[in-house]
Amino acid sequence: MGWDTWIGEKGAVAPSLYAADFTRLGEQIDALLAAGCRIFHFDVGDGHFIPPVTIGPVVLRSIAPMIHAAGGVIDCHLMVTDPAHHFPEFASSGADSVTFHVEATDDPRGVGAAARAVGLAVGVAFNPVTVVVDAVAFAEEAGAELALCMSIVPGYSGQPFLPESCVRIAELAALVEVPIQVDGGVGEENIAAVRAAGARVFVAGNAVFADPDPVAAYRRIAAAGV
Repeated sequence: MGWDTWIGEKGAVAPSLYAADFTRLGEQIDALLAAGCRIFHFDVGDGHFIPPVTIGPVVLRSIAPMIHAAGGVIDCHLMVTDPAHHFPEFASSGADSVTFHVEATDDPRGVGAAARAVGLAVGVAFNPVTVVVDAVAFAEEAGAELALCMSIVPGYSGQPFLPESCVRIAELAALVEVPIQVDGGVGEENIAAVRAAGARVFVAGNAVFADPDPVAAYRRIAAAGV
């Protein structure tokens, strides 16, 4: 199994757990699973590649069994300076896929191979300032199964969607055959445009979890775009 199987024909909204209420994390995940969500986005920041230190394997180990028992998967977005160093622990903690950044390594082939060696699907992410064609070349060398176009500067949840992102997504879609994921500022009001540009996986953080009813928000976003 891999990204095409996980996404399905219609695409998928992937709630970003970084934005969840951690006093109710298990409850919120369980409710989203009951609503049909099957892909969860797990943001990892090391305080170096991005300013904040976010969540890591301890949290992952606590939630992976319930997500996997329901047939869900966990996509770990590693915003870290040495991604390959962390792959074994994330694999053993329940990750299904890891996405690492173009800007974090000059060895895409080696880092991609290191992820596959521990049974992880491979995604490649790139920042808003990175040239799309350069990111595509990197992703191809890494053997990526997913391309993640950042639509905010990675780091803090709640930033607005950068308006030039749809142009970059469309440029990416013309150059790759793998599914495209978009992360940052995606919500009910713009998901249709993001999909039209070529994306198939839509990371939604505050758009889901800042709503008084995250399940209702998830359903509205999915209905608007997938």
